[in-house]
Amino acid sequence: MATNLRKTVALVGMMGAGKTAVGTALAQRLGVPFLDSDAEITAAAQMSIAEIFERDGEAFFRDRETEVISRLLGGVPGILSTGGGAFLAERNRRMIHERGVSVLLDASVDLLWQRVRHKDTRPLLRTANPRATLQVIYSERAPIYGMADLAVTAKPEYAISDMVDRVIAVLATRPDVLEEN
Repeated sequence: MATNLRKTVALVGMMGAGKTAVGTALAQRLGVPFLDSDAEITAAAQMSIAEIFERDGEAFFRDRETEVISRLLGGVPGILSTGGGAFLAERNRRMIHERGVSVLLDASVDLLWQRVRHKDTRPLLRTANPRATLQVIYSERAPIYGMADLAVTAKPEYAISDMVDRVIAVLATRPDVLEEN
């Protein structure tokens, strides 16, 4: 089945939901660019997101994040992995909805915890009880992530290729986004 991606697909969701892994594989499958807003910001700043937060503050970072997402949405349609906090901003949700399509990769707290518990690259989880912190962040963000245009539920038994299949299936319901040739 040959397909044509007509709009950029912004993958949204919690840390550990699979935005980068699924996004990379999805872009390869569809033959389109893979874009990562966090990677674009860190490359431009030549420092980590944690360093940007520390030096310039979160508001500065969020403004750069919006600028980068806008630029990426204006390019060739591709798969865009957004940072976990990007979709929380109403301006970003509106921009993604108007110029692309958002797809929530919806994973349970238990699955997220299995994926992130051994990583030290998650600054928000550097707390006395990171599992409880993850639950709080999830509870706060889930209603906002629920505003995504489309959603795919992740399950522990799914391989990355299974998630890619499910994302393609949900995108196929939107001929304005993904058309079969």
